[in-house]
Amino acid sequence: MLSAALMTALAGCASPRATRTAGSQKTWSGRLALQVDGDPPQSFHAGFELTGQPAEGELRLTSPLGTLLALVQWSAEGATLTQGSQVTRHASVEDLVTTLGGAPLPVKALFDWLQDQPADVPGWSADLSRLSEGRIVAQRQSPAPLANLRIILDP
Repeated sequence: MLSAALMTALAGCASPRATRTAGSQKTWSGRLALQVDGDPPQSFHAGFELTGQPAEGELRLTSPLGTLLALVQWSAEGATLTQGSQVTRHASVEDLVTTLGGAPLPVKALFDWLQDQPADVPGWSADLSRLSEGRIVAQRQSPAPLANLRIILDP
């Protein structure tokens, strides 16, 4: 279930009105929902806060009550996933999300979408038409499993 959440967060989008800058870092926050047509099918909903850029960043996933479910941090040195007291390390954020989600996810495209930039990612399509309302829908058609990601940004 958490792997689906991570896939969602790393395959999402956002609105320029929902960004804020802390130094040279941008931050996006809101809610996300991911449905994965895997075996078994998975569905996940969480709050998120994403800070950084494709080369270095941090993703926090929270429950509806604000409890931290997972923290993903990455840089040129690698990526870590922290869940409670458990920490796992990977060579890159791409390796981390591939291990958790079972397939590569478009981390760079996420940041492009968040900045209202189209990104050509094989197998993925993102609908940015409601970005001004803080809503994005991204779908993965291939490779399997199919996935549907919905993001609602905080105003």
